Amino acid sequence: MAATLGSYLFFDGNCAEAMRFYERVLGGKLEVLMTHAQSPIAGQTPPGSGDRIMHASLNLGDRKLMASDAMPGHYQGMKGFSLSLTYPTVAEAKRVFEALAEGGKVTMPLDKTFWAEAFGMLVDRFGTPWMVNGNLAPM
Repeated sequence: MAATLGSYLFFDGNCAEAMRFYERVLGGKLEVLMTHAQSPIAGQTPPGSGDRIMHASLNLGDRKLMASDAMPGHYQGMKGFSLSLTYPTVAEAKRVFEALAEGGKVTMPLDKTFWAEAFGMLVDRFGTPWMVNGNLAPM
């Protein structure tokens, strides 16, 4: 059986807000949103970390986006990667791109490329980098 590749993001105390936002914008289902205080090892977590998310899991069809909050003082930011979304239509890609871009920074506006009718890049308000494709060209 082949391995399953997933994405796991780390936030700096705003994981719950980010994952609820992604659930709404991406149309997924938030399956787990467990704080340190709710975990079976709550007594072993650092003081002041009770409200931080220990584990979150967002179901997006056959994929999962997982996340947690880094321990206080240990967050290093998100760098060196992007999450990639592909939609069958330009309209759907544009809707998601605009929603993710709200309060964030567009690094490449949504436009036609040789591989898609629409492609754009952004960093959302939580610091997560995204690449959004709409209507891929046959290759």
